[in-house]
Amino acid sequence: MLQCRNAFAGQLRHKSGKEHLERERREERSNANQYKQLSEKLGRKMARKREVPFVRGKLEIWAAAVIYAIGQINFLFDKSFQPYASTDDLAKYFGVSKSTVGQKAQKIRELFKLEYFDEEFSTRKMRDSNPFANLVMVNGIPMDKSMLPPEIQEALRAPRVKRLEFVERVEEEAYDESAD
Repeated sequence: MLQCRNAFAGQLRHKSGKEHLERERREERSNANQYKQLSEKLGRKMARKREVPFVRGKLEIWAAAVIYAIGQINFLFDKSFQPYASTDDLAKYFGVSKSTVGQKAQKIRELFKLEYFDEEFSTRKMRDSNPFANLVMVNGIPMDKSMLPPEIQEALRAPRVKRLEFVERVEEEAYDESAD
């Protein structure tokens, strides 16, 4: 009986270990897919510029710089975050100079004003952990969205066009009240 229990416990540990590994693999594939999608999106955005930056220079350098720029704003090079890769790994993968890639990545970040917790180019994990996601500016004062009236909270959840319509309506109402 004891042997059966130990064998069963061993099978459970083995199965849970396999499930854990499979979960990690799925997460790695998801992370890689997010970086791929964000890189392609940034590449397309670069291509729409009047002066396309990657017309001059090696394509490998620009490809590495795109990943580098996205990686920087998503803490890819921070060992305490997952996924993690070093700048050396990235440069080695593309067969390019780390300093050149860093310079091009800086140009990309400046050109597109990329910063930490960027709405457009952050991974899902970074957007979810954004400490500023629930803050809005009200008359120049940062305020938690949950402290706003329900109708304003609803307007903030609406698409951008509807938010602008709501803001215009509120401004008109405020103007009408001040004119009275």
